Amino acid sequence: MKRLYINRHAKSSWNHPGLSDFERPLNNRGFEDAPVMGERLKNREVKIDRFLSSPAKRAISTARIMAEYYGYDPDKIVEIPSIYHASNSMLLDIINGLDDKLESVILFGHNPGFTEIVNYLAGPQISNMPTCGICCIDFDTDEWKLVSRETGKLEFFDYPKNV
Repeated sequence: MKRLYINRHAKSSWNHPGLSDFERPLNNRGFEDAPVMGERLKNREVKIDRFLSSPAKRAISTARIMAEYYGYDPDKIVEIPSIYHASNSMLLDIINGLDDKLESVILFGHNPGFTEIVNYLAGPQISNMPTCGICCIDFDTDEWKLVSRETGKLEFFDYPKNV
């Protein structure tokens, strides 16, 4: 079995109009939500073998904060430039290319791609992945290359306001 976590970045700031979209940082709510969601992952006692992230500032910041609270070394997070504004097919290529030695992987990135890939892999179930939202999808396979349309089962969907 393979398990994939799709995690949208935490809330970002729009207070710096001179910054590019790529450089937008987290806002105060983002800095509050990321530790909460990292703790929630830890409390679920889930095992995550690898953290992968878009290198955009808001995504990698979310990944680092959540890794720290989950108990994963933030220095081991792998940045994948193609996650930034990735299309559905690009995200599927990344997933299909994962090393089969990895049983569970978490991706940190962006909408609309993250909402689309969740619905593509597990069937249409969510209308929008909110900031810092996490979807967990299980696949009944031992090979990442076999992950495709509606082959997954949505195990859980969590987000900061889901209390």
